[in-house]
Amino acid sequence: MGALLNTVASKFPNNAIVHRKFLLDYITSEKIKSNLQVEGAHEYLADIAAEPINIQNFEQAAGVGVVVPVEDILPAVAGVIAANEEKLREERYHTNLNILLAQVRSAAGMKWADPMLVKATLEEQVEAFLGPKTEADMGPPPDKKKKKKAEKKKEDGAANANGDATSKSASGPQAVAAADEPPADPFTFLPRPEDNNKVHTTVNWSDGRPPLHISNIPEQLERHLAATQGKVITRFPPEPNGYLHIGHAKAMFIDFGMARRYNGGCYLRFDDTNPEAEKQEYIDHIQEIVSWLGWSPFKITYSSDYFQELYELAVKLIETGNAYVCHQSGDEIKEYREQRKGSPWRDRPIEESLKLFDDMKKGLVEEGAAVLRMKGDPNNENYNMFDLIAYRIKFTPHPKAGDEWCIYPSYDFTHCIVDSLEDITHSMCTLEFESRRASYFWLLHVLEMYKPVVWEYSRLNITNTVLSKRKLLKLVQDEFVSGWDDPRLLTLSGLRRRGVRPEAINAFCKDMGVTRSEGEMPLHRLDYFIRTDLEEAAARRLAVLRPLRIVITNLPEDHYEEVEGKHFPGKSDDDGGYKLPLTRVVYIETTDFREEDEKGYYGLAPNKAVMLRYAYPITCTGVSRRDGVTGQPLELTAECDRESVAAGKKPPKGVLNWVSQSKPGVEPEQFEARLYGMLFNSPNPSGLGDKWLSDLNPDSLEVVRGAMASPVLAADAGNHGAKFQLERLGYFAVDTDSQTGGMVMNRICTLKDSFVGKAGGKK
Repeated sequence: MGALLNTVASKFPNNAIVHRKFLLDYITSEKIKSNLQVEGAHEYLADIAAEPINIQNFEQAAGVGVVVPVEDILPAVAGVIAANEEKLREERYHTNLNILLAQVRSAAGMKWADPMLVKATLEEQVEAFLGPKTEADMGPPPDKKKKKKAEKKKEDGAANANGDATSKSASGPQAVAAADEPPADPFTFLPRPEDNNKVHTTVNWSDGRPPLHISNIPEQLERHLAATQGKVITRFPPEPNGYLHIGHAKAMFIDFGMARRYNGGCYLRFDDTNPEAEKQEYIDHIQEIVSWLGWSPFKITYSSDYFQELYELAVKLIETGNAYVCHQSGDEIKEYREQRKGSPWRDRPIEESLKLFDDMKKGLVEEGAAVLRMKGDPNNENYNMFDLIAYRIKFTPHPKAGDEWCIYPSYDFTHCIVDSLEDITHSMCTLEFESRRASYFWLLHVLEMYKPVVWEYSRLNITNTVLSKRKLLKLVQDEFVSGWDDPRLLTLSGLRRRGVRPEAINAFCKDMGVTRSEGEMPLHRLDYFIRTDLEEAAARRLAVLRPLRIVITNLPEDHYEEVEGKHFPGKSDDDGGYKLPLTRVVYIETTDFREEDEKGYYGLAPNKAVMLRYAYPITCTGVSRRDGVTGQPLELTAECDRESVAAGKKPPKGVLNWVSQSKPGVEPEQFEARLYGMLFNSPNPSGLGDKWLSDLNPDSLEVVRGAMASPVLAADAGNHGAKFQLERLGYFAVDTDSQTGGMVMNRICTLKDSFVGKAGGKK
């Protein structure tokens, strides 16, 4: 809803401004819920301009109340699948479903269909068409470029062998390049490097002045190109007032990724203009996380590096009549803004403002008694042209500049100027900053400075979490979580501690692409990329979370042997195996035993056989010990059938994870398993307003103590961050709290749905 309100605030048709509140009411009452509906509403309102609204025509244009039933979606999806049968058979699950999704949405009657319902229906029908995923489907997609080159080479070889001069002359690099498909480019929608010589924006005035068309003049471009040598220069500008979250990962992917895409450079620039909220801890963390994600800054800078230049430009702004010192309080500024009134000090003499600004710099004016404001346009339809604050007084030492300054520039004053000073070619930010374009370029225009290309993209919104720094700080300071690196948070330090690899995060960002379409990403989509990455990277190990003791009665008490487990079972390039001890006493999952068998259940039951992974079948012969209070089994007896394996007999269908005593009479190493779930119950906790904390999931963390590890797993207790697939249990990582003799493991994510329950219970 916030994103839609921002769109209306920044992109409303100028000729229909009288109807803005009407549309806002439709959004806040949730009659309009998507960007597509807002676009339809804008088209209708732009056509009628200031004329009265016909409610029926408006709601028809905006799709209000239109519900497309699944019965209508099914045939539309089936038609798209039928039209793409050849593509689906060739690419299978590597097919880009977003392309097919767009085809469905463009079909007759599908314009107002629920996008999530359409997507779910498409995925179901694709799965029904292709069948279960194969091992090849789980791996990376085939390299089409290499395939085409190989085919071309083969064709050229055959042609040359036949003495075909025409084919020979058509071969070579140019012919191969022409046949190649371009690689997937997530930066398709971004402005190209040559766009910085075009008109950047147009500022409309409320007092009848002609529109101001702002662009670079030839001299500015010439100087800029000489400085950059024509390369793309971007910047990632975090404010060091907290830890970075996954939304920043998307920003890094765009800022650093575009520079890499065009062989340019990206600054890591700390936006350190608010000393009250900034800490060296945050600065160190940001540098560490940027490196962890695989990005290398072209240069590390700070906005505070430019404090002197910024001050001098503020003086210039006053001298040219474009800024003034104001004594209104924050509440008064807000009140005047709502009433569309200019400040009483707006027209004070330039010399007076210069003197007062100098007094502010020298510490002669009390904090809160004065600010420097840019003289924009108080009656402009864009509120970000309303005399924004350029400088404020703060008697707070700066983490980097120390006590040198007591006046600090605002974001609105600093950001665009430092972009220009650093010769940024592309200044990219999220869509909520779109309404700041006018003030961004106006300030550079009146200061006669170079203007970068500005481009806004959709921010990352993920379900069942919060990404607001203010809310994250609340969770940390009030100890709803254990810290900034709590694995339940989608902070990048939290994801890293949980065990997520940077490759998965970057793949997730790449898959989203770089677009201006607002939307909410379901949390399970991130889990998909985490699983896909760990499927290839995490070695397999055996462990038991909730152990149930089994005594194998047909093995002697001192029996000890070793069987071989596999690091990556089923893979041809597996690097070998590891040794698993097998003794008379083993442990399985408590949930893998039932006292009554039933159809479709593959776990252990009385007189039923199951396979111990990598070892032998066992058959349960009885329950030898029970809990005196609950009556639940505490120990089973079983017999082992080693001969059937030697004879090559078909094993039982059920295959269980297990752990044995490390030696006869020596119990397995125990560890603590931390199982993480969604931090919030509802998809959009921020939508609850001030009650967002009431939505916290009390079961978001389950701590399982007394879990048992195989010796090869226990040996990694001190290897913090090591990642494994605990077979049938999920992907786990060794936590930083872990130590030898006291192992702690975090569950990164569960296994794929298709793997859950096959051995121990019904799917």
